[in-house]
Amino acid sequence: MSLFRNIVFTAVIAGLLSGLLLTVMQSFSTVPLILKAEVFENAAPEAGHSHDAAPAAAGTAAPAADHHHEEEAWAPADGFERFIYTLAADMLSGIGFALVLVAVSEAFGGFKGWRGGLMFGIAGFLTVILAPGLGLPPELPGMPAAELGPRQVWWVSTALCTAIGLGLLVYTRSAVFAALAIVLLIAPHLVGAPLPPSHETAVPMDLYARFVNAVYATNLVFWAVLGTLAGVIRERFRAGEEVSAGTPAKLASR
Repeated sequence: MSLFRNIVFTAVIAGLLSGLLLTVMQSFSTVPLILKAEVFENAAPEAGHSHDAAPAAAGTAAPAADHHHEEEAWAPADGFERFIYTLAADMLSGIGFALVLVAVSEAFGGFKGWRGGLMFGIAGFLTVILAPGLGLPPELPGMPAAELGPRQVWWVSTALCTAIGLGLLVYTRSAVFAALAIVLLIAPHLVGAPLPPSHETAVPMDLYARFVNAVYATNLVFWAVLGTLAGVIRERFRAGEEVSAGTPAKLASR
């Protein structure tokens, strides 16, 4: 029970702090670009684009599902309300991702300090953000997108293949497993992500390029900080567990 409690506490603390950092970074990077894209989207209602929700990943835009211009979907007001909703989403995402990182690290012997936590964080960035983003890059409002179902299947498959492939490369020494890892890493991209029927959009390409770069940059920092914090905090709790476990033995020896 103590181990489970410490894992949860580690994930909550690391997730809250890294989620707060991500929200602050987004306020100065991705959010202003999303607001600019919304101006172009609203200026071209005749385009009639559908914005199905993209697979959830921290730092991406939050498109509405099946948006129709004649029936406006609810969205948080710009300013403080948008910041609070973004903060809540980032913190919850941070806690969830931290739980996965800590649980996986425990299965392989623990973080073993901040360096191990950083490496797990980078692996999380590669798995959740970069690898799926090669086929399904972050989308701005007004950007065309393929159907939601096929995108979700491809995104989840790519993340799973990347996670397994990275694990095989790091934790196995067999040439066969290394070859399998490479196949898993490239297979989703050989299959290819679902494409929209049209690539026409009113959003300028330079705005879109800046948004994609900002998403990758902020998420890299987010995952690096998340992993590092999880590694440091988990080791602090582990030291406490070892002290508690050693106390009865010392008393018995007296």
